[in-house]
Amino acid sequence: MEEKSTKLKYRRNKKSGSSRVEALTQAQKIAFAPFSFQVVAALLEFGILSRLEKSPATKREIISDCNVDRYTVDALFDAALCIGLIEKEENTFRCTKLAEAFLFDEMTRVNFNFVKDICYLGASELVTSFKENRPAGLQKYYFGKASTIYPMLPQLSEQMKKSWYEFDHHYSDDCFLEVLPIIYKSTFSDTDKKKNIYDIGGNTGKFERACLSYDKDCVVTMFDLPENIEVAKKTFDTDRCKFVSIDVMSEQEFPKISGAVLMSQFLDCFSREHILFILNKLSKAIDEKTRVFILEPFIDKQVFEGAAYALSHISLYFTCMANGKSKMYNESDFEEIIKDSNLEIVQRHENIGKYDYTLLECRKK
Repeated sequence: MEEKSTKLKYRRNKKSGSSRVEALTQAQKIAFAPFSFQVVAALLEFGILSRLEKSPATKREIISDCNVDRYTVDALFDAALCIGLIEKEENTFRCTKLAEAFLFDEMTRVNFNFVKDICYLGASELVTSFKENRPAGLQKYYFGKASTIYPMLPQLSEQMKKSWYEFDHHYSDDCFLEVLPIIYKSTFSDTDKKKNIYDIGGNTGKFERACLSYDKDCVVTMFDLPENIEVAKKTFDTDRCKFVSIDVMSEQEFPKISGAVLMSQFLDCFSREHILFILNKLSKAIDEKTRVFILEPFIDKQVFEGAAYALSHISLYFTCMANGKSKMYNESDFEEIIKDSNLEIVQRHENIGKYDYTLLECRKK
């Protein structure tokens, strides 16, 4: 009797245009989201979406052209139709705009591969990660004793490394040519013969290469973990690029710094308390003329709704895979942290790059 009553209630809500039925539909999409994700992965792996993008096809043609059996096509197409990846006209199927995003949109491709190859297994340990403040997914499936993913990057499989670095580089790399003129204008004068730039969290050295290309006389110093420094060193053959191995969370102090400091999408790898620790440690090393530039894609500064959605979910990668403590932030979060530190914001540069990065220009208080 109770079941019948509930069904009638939902039916009445549907007729009246109530949002409850829509909410239930969305709830089922979330409940089965892991399978939806893997449907996309399978359609890409088997080349089915690529085949349908070339021209509409029947199931029989897909079976022949993609070398899959009837069961595979039936099961995947039933799900793909519900997801909205394909559409059907009589017995012929074609790709939708949603499918084209997975085939051709660079941000979608990079995010999808990153989640598939780096995050998918570890996401099952999200609750444990929150409860115990540790990257339980990383530790359960990959490196049992690792407290963070960063020293482990050289040990990842080639496919995982490819997806991680493509993701890491995709967002901030296009900002560098836009950021460098700002850094030079704010930090250096025409009479400065020696222009020193320091990159904290340099990773593979993409910013270093941009600096060396932008100014043939500058000297750029990359700070990073010893494991990453050893990898990056092998790709440079110039005395204008220097390297400092450092764990910024250790008691090891920064060397004396005078010039411009960049932290590009670096501080979001740490908790609020750790960011404050890093900024205060950095403030002891810099002089009054030095400018510190913090480049971040703040969630609340995104114009494109999909970018804000992605950033808020990337936080969960930090939770279960990276270190269990950090996240992507809103600009107001960083304002609070910097206000509590020995640095102060002197200028904001907004809408940098294609993903609405913000460059916070800071100096010593």
